[in-house]
Amino acid sequence: MTETRLRSFTHLAGYAFASLFIASLAFQNLRYGFYELFFLAAGMALLTVAGAGYTFICRRRQLSAPGHLIILTALNSGLVAAMYALDPAGISHWVMPLVVLNLLILPLRQGLILSLLLLIALAFFLLLSHPMTYAITISSGVFALIAVAALYIWHYDHMAQSAEDLAITDPVTGAHNARFLDETLQKEISRAIAMSHSLSVISLAIDYADEAEDLHGQAGMQRLLRDLTQHLFGVIRAGDTLYTLEDGEFFLILPFTPEEGVRVIAERIRRTIAEQNWPLAGKVTVSLGCTTRANTDTRTADLRKRVRQALNEARKRGADSVWYSQGDVRQP
Repeated sequence: MTETRLRSFTHLAGYAFASLFIASLAFQNLRYGFYELFFLAAGMALLTVAGAGYTFICRRRQLSAPGHLIILTALNSGLVAAMYALDPAGISHWVMPLVVLNLLILPLRQGLILSLLLLIALAFFLLLSHPMTYAITISSGVFALIAVAALYIWHYDHMAQSAEDLAITDPVTGAHNARFLDETLQKEISRAIAMSHSLSVISLAIDYADEAEDLHGQAGMQRLLRDLTQHLFGVIRAGDTLYTLEDGEFFLILPFTPEEGVRVIAERIRRTIAEQNWPLAGKVTVSLGCTTRANTDTRTADLRKRVRQALNEARKRGADSVWYSQGDVRQP
């Protein structure tokens, strides 16, 4: 299950349970003749149902859906207004599920701020209308609920981010791996088309990689790959991305980089690697192929095929070489 689908499911479940809970409050108040509280609960139930509908409509983009903040702000504001206007009995029973819903639906920082604001309003209301010991007890209970729920959600977010980092990061070099390459490259192509800016890529391969591994062993080759990765991180610019492929190959995505720029960067990489004396491996050279997105390049396969041809051409010309594959560089 993807992160978007998981969030859609949890949002729908959260809104559904909140709707059932608030609806039960509404019917209970209607049964005992508390009509003002019935209308309050009915209005809140309608908002939670609207939240469930919004979740379904935006199910493909839950990670960036802004409507949840508006819906939950309306729920919290309505409860605070009713708190001071109606003085409902057992108001903490209304507040507790709402703070859990805030933290479940919203990003952690937004949910925490909204829940703490609701707690402050509740604390002032209780201090004005109830004995201090009662107000402190109820407020402390709500604060503990907020703290536990926030800590759990923070732990989940941290674990999810760690799992994502492991999925897209090469364990040896620390660079992104090939599984993440096509997704990012397609996004950059779409962005380049939409914004009419240049996009270039570089494919880099260690010369005589098999011989180097036979000579220095797998551990030595992994050390060389780590050292090269750190060197490349120091050469590329902010916004560029680096990927580790198989057989001693790397791939670089360079947004906002025209032909002249990628030629300069590729030559700088070739020269700085050849000039260094690498631990264990000594002198190392690389071959590089590079190209710039043409106006007909709309898929990752277009750029990857041409940059692979450029790398093969560089290898044909001997070790320690760079080749640029010329395409139609006119931008749309």
